[in-house]
Amino acid sequence: MLGFVFKKNVFIKAGKIVFFAGLCLFAASCRQVPKSVQAEPAAANDNSLYGPPKIIARLKNRSIDESSGLVASRTMPGIYWTHNDSGDGPFIYAFDTNGDSVGVWRVPGIDAKDWEDISIGPGPQTGKTYLYIGDIGDNGSSRKEIVIYRVPEPGAPPDRKSTRSKPLTTEAAEAIHLRYPDGSHDAETLLVHPVNGNIYIITKVALQNATIFEAAAPLNLTKTTTLKRIREVKLPSLFGGILTGGSVSPDGRRVALCDYFQAYEITLPDQSTNFDDIWKQVLVSLNFGKRSQGESIAYRLDGRALLGTSEGKGSEIVEVVRK
Repeated sequence: MLGFVFKKNVFIKAGKIVFFAGLCLFAASCRQVPKSVQAEPAAANDNSLYGPPKIIARLKNRSIDESSGLVASRTMPGIYWTHNDSGDGPFIYAFDTNGDSVGVWRVPGIDAKDWEDISIGPGPQTGKTYLYIGDIGDNGSSRKEIVIYRVPEPGAPPDRKSTRSKPLTTEAAEAIHLRYPDGSHDAETLLVHPVNGNIYIITKVALQNATIFEAAAPLNLTKTTTLKRIREVKLPSLFGGILTGGSVSPDGRRVALCDYFQAYEITLPDQSTNFDDIWKQVLVSLNFGKRSQGESIAYRLDGRALLGTSEGKGSEIVEVVRK
């Protein structure tokens, strides 16, 4: 993931900016992407699904400087959870649609190596919702395993003025250790099915199709689980699968994905009751506005809108409402 705040990473991150800029120039100069890596061209822009993008607010908590994941709260309707990219501690931040901070929580006893996305779903206790925090970033493709931290979602905070220096504390988190069946991958997209709790991770790769991996619930906490390769996902993008975030709709019938600049949606056919059928469908490009560096996307709790943030202090909150 790119970022611009932490001095220790400035040269590495600047190099990545140059890389992706060069990649864009290379792709634009090519008349045709080689067939082996060409994204499927069947899905065109479809602006009939959602209205135009609107900037509804800016994040006011200055501690949120690399918003990398986003999900709608279930315990606090109208509130959203986010977290920073690598370099921050194990903190999750809640905010409302005015961009105002609702609270800051520290997740005790865990690391924040490279948090890239956050999702929400069921867990071991019936009737309770859990946040799933994806420590899945691997720019060097060198990690032998990745970790998903599952923590019960906090309710309304006793102190909305909590800060990173004086945070609230969540309940203890469970660590779900995962490995890929075919080596290491960089990934920034974590999805959790809202009913069965299955975990999906989608890789991030340039000029190729991204790959979907699954860990089926119930998840074993006593050993490292090997992910199952589902299939590739073909984005309607010249640059391939440079995915930076994703979300499953609350009804479990749609998936939204994003890269740095665009958003995409894929829908389960009406007649299907098997969620994995969704990966066989064609993604549709959505107009998600001109985000400076989009790294997150989330469905609104009612499923009737998509919201997104970008990296940087005071990030814009973008919303598109379904027609």
